[in-house]
Amino acid sequence: MFEKIESARAAISNASLGQASELEAFRLEWLSRKGMIQDLMAGLKDAEPESRKALGQALNELKNLAWERFDQAQSNLGAAQSDVESPDLNLPVQFLPLGSRHPLSIVRQQMVDIFSKMGFALADGPEIEDDQHNFSALNFPENHPAREMQDTFFISRNPDVLLRTHTSTVQVRLMEKQKPPIRAIMPGRVYRNEAISARAHCLFHQIEGLYIDRNVGFRDLKQTLYHFVKEMFGPDQKIRFRPSYFPFTEPSAEMDISCLICNGDGCNICKQTGWVEIGGSGMVDPNVLLANGIDPEEFTGFAFGMGIERITMLRYGIKDLRLFTENDVRFVRQFSGLS
Repeated sequence: MFEKIESARAAISNASLGQASELEAFRLEWLSRKGMIQDLMAGLKDAEPESRKALGQALNELKNLAWERFDQAQSNLGAAQSDVESPDLNLPVQFLPLGSRHPLSIVRQQMVDIFSKMGFALADGPEIEDDQHNFSALNFPENHPAREMQDTFFISRNPDVLLRTHTSTVQVRLMEKQKPPIRAIMPGRVYRNEAISARAHCLFHQIEGLYIDRNVGFRDLKQTLYHFVKEMFGPDQKIRFRPSYFPFTEPSAEMDISCLICNGDGCNICKQTGWVEIGGSGMVDPNVLLANGIDPEEFTGFAFGMGIERITMLRYGIKDLRLFTENDVRFVRQFSGLS
């Protein structure tokens, strides 16, 4: 036992501790719970009783020697590191180029801000939906064309699981869990099985709104959308409503604004008409209220929906919808500094 202690003493005394890695290896070998000194102390119980006192003193001296070497080497390394010249804090900073927000993100936030000032809360829901929330609860008949494969992406051949085709699904979920009054907007991605072109895409973004309370009328809907257009495009923007049809609203209307791409002269975006449709709207159909547990005799409401891509194209004069998803940094950099 004494021979092992002397051998360990020599090894500790001669150990090279000039590098941080050597110091850490020394600590693990000699001073850790599974180190050599701990092993030697564990063997003390097997020594002869008359020699245990002397062995214990020798082991304590060995342990103190190891810690003295470790502490001294650690101090020397710290002093050496402090002697290294510190960086000059007065040197100019090399700024990395900042990225740009995507125009869809910019316009989405602008739209949310406008409606938030009118008292609309923000709501969200899943992009993978079921038939009940995407169609049935919104008064879509069983034979409605939107249920066909050419318009909807169904998942795993399951007709009840699909990628949502509109953010109206969030309206349904909101009506299920919250009783009127309800006033909320629902921005998000939607998916439709359409051919990609300058005016259409299989993936795009919508923002929909829902307001349900007592004595809500069509006048409230029109004034809400008039205010939005004036805030988004300016007080001189021309607006018109056209009668339309949606399964979940009655009466229904589409809203057009004068084309900002061609200033009403006619282009591929407005189909040479000078007007661009920016969204659909209408009074919530009583069947939809009933399907979601709301009494249509007591409450009425309106709903609307707009494509964020369409609004962005008009606001910034973008003529091709495909630019939003091509990930061309030259396109995105044009929107640096906008908020």
